[in-house]
Amino acid sequence: MKVIDGTNAILGRIASYVAKEALKGEEIVVINCEEVQITGNKKTIEKEFKEKRSRFGHSQKGPKHHKSSEKIVKRTIRGMLPNYRTGRGRIAFKKIRCYNEIPKEFKEIKSIKMPAEKKKAFAVKEFIK
Repeated sequence: MKVIDGTNAILGRIASYVAKEALKGEEIVVINCEEVQITGNKKTIEKEFKEKRSRFGHSQKGPKHHKSSEKIVKRTIRGMLPNYRTGRGRIAFKKIRCYNEIPKEFKEIKSIKMPAEKKKAFAVKEFIK
């Protein structure tokens, strides 16, 4: 089992790493999802997110665009898996767990820190407001 700390990590980089490791068969836990950084123009990203949230669909079938930061991270990872509904992608997606904080069972386990880059970025928690 690998525990990955999302503090100041870039969302796309962490998602691609987690997807690759899950496809190899590893169980992955991402902690501190609120601190994950999103790069790009903040206004356009917020605008696209608000447009997605305003679309209507069936309450049970979707489209579902969550506001919680751990679900945003998990959905980004899901987008990098091949066919998450069947086969390898489904097995890999079940091995991924995301948390906003550090759960008690993972406090003693050493976490992997993703390298932070100095780009114009903002945290997921700022994005959700």
